[in-house]
Amino acid sequence: MAESQNLEYKESWRDEYLKWICGFANAQGGTIYIGVDDDGKVVGVKDIKKLMEDIPNKIQSGLGIVADVNKHTKGGKDYLEIKVKPCSFPVSYHGQFHYRSGSTKQQLTGIALSEFIMQKTGIRWEDVTVDDITVDDLDDESFKIFRREAVRKKRMTEAELNISNEELLQKLHLIKDGKLKRSAVLLFYNDPSVVQNGSFIKIGKFDEKGRVTYHHDLEESLLVNASKVIDLIYLMYLKAKISYEHDVRVEEYPFAREAIREAIYNAIAHNCYMYGAPIQIRIADDSIIISNSCILPDGWTVETLMEPHDSKPYNPDIANVFYRAGFIENWGQGIQKICDACEEIGADLPIYELRGNDLRIRFNALERALIDSSKIPNRQNGGISGGIDGGLAERILALIRSNDSMTVQEMSEVLDIPKRTIEREMKKFRSNGRIMREGGKRYGHWKIND
Repeated sequence: MAESQNLEYKESWRDEYLKWICGFANAQGGTIYIGVDDDGKVVGVKDIKKLMEDIPNKIQSGLGIVADVNKHTKGGKDYLEIKVKPCSFPVSYHGQFHYRSGSTKQQLTGIALSEFIMQKTGIRWEDVTVDDITVDDLDDESFKIFRREAVRKKRMTEAELNISNEELLQKLHLIKDGKLKRSAVLLFYNDPSVVQNGSFIKIGKFDEKGRVTYHHDLEESLLVNASKVIDLIYLMYLKAKISYEHDVRVEEYPFAREAIREAIYNAIAHNCYMYGAPIQIRIADDSIIISNSCILPDGWTVETLMEPHDSKPYNPDIANVFYRAGFIENWGQGIQKICDACEEIGADLPIYELRGNDLRIRFNALERALIDSSKIPNRQNGGISGGIDGGLAERILALIRSNDSMTVQEMSEVLDIPKRTIEREMKKFRSNGRIMREGGKRYGHWKIND
């Protein structure tokens, strides 16, 4: 019998055939024979006893499904039959969705993947409910941030927000059938990875040779991450060029803060979280690249993004919360804001690029704000641009907020400041009670007294 929609022959087993099993599960089901050539002739398979144990385990751990694995013998030669049933839910292999069409396997991407997910579930990924997390398990800080920002940006009134957390979630359409949606957990739970691995922001500083010099992973709720990420980047990752106008100190950064802010918030709100890949922010002296997993609306291209367009969020619930918190717009004006902010400082417009399922936006640095490294004071004379009066205290505090167990040596390496200079600043903090050390020197952590 020839290979068909539901039939595949393989002479020997390779782990990559889990993709074929994934394809059958996502389509009409099917059977893979191991130890059979393309003409349907049994050639036999070695170590069949071991394969009988390994293959079912690999199917379950790699795909999250169960398949029947049966041993057969013909002409004195053993071969395996792997019977795969069609699944009512989408099945992925290492974040990839495969589909059996005719006698070929296809990897679903873009619109095809979006349509497949919708057909399989009838609902969006963010709408699926979570069984083992309740409103009481959610993060108080996340709710404080949302209420504070919603009032500050005048997107909601104090009266509208003066309700219980559960009532607020219901108002935001984040509860269904008495259970929290995935979107609610991503937004308000302190460990979103329980919903999907990779639900965090990865920031890295790269040198001129493309090597990572230091990095941060922001792994808290989407709202907490959003409240931290911009300050962290501008305090820890970027250097301002210092000049003086009539004895007034002027700092100029090479990237428009509002543009970077809008781009990152758009990435968080519109990220396709089911891929399990973090939002990545790659920072170099001459550029910032922000990338997130993405499924563009039907018919859209990167050119569409740069033109006037309607708002069509991939995650409507998450986007609504970010809008209510004043983080993003809801009229498709976010990219226009990004371009306006770049033009305001005289920087180039950003460049959008779609690579597979990754949407990347690149900002090129404003050349006049780049610092000539030959003119930067050396480490003995104050370190990074502007010296100690360039906000070192705030940079140290930001580092502690991002990682309260960071050592003085690590602070010195991240900030490119001599260790003894950091120690002097820390001594001032401790003497005036701004920070204190809890626990021992090896396993303790810093506490900021605001």
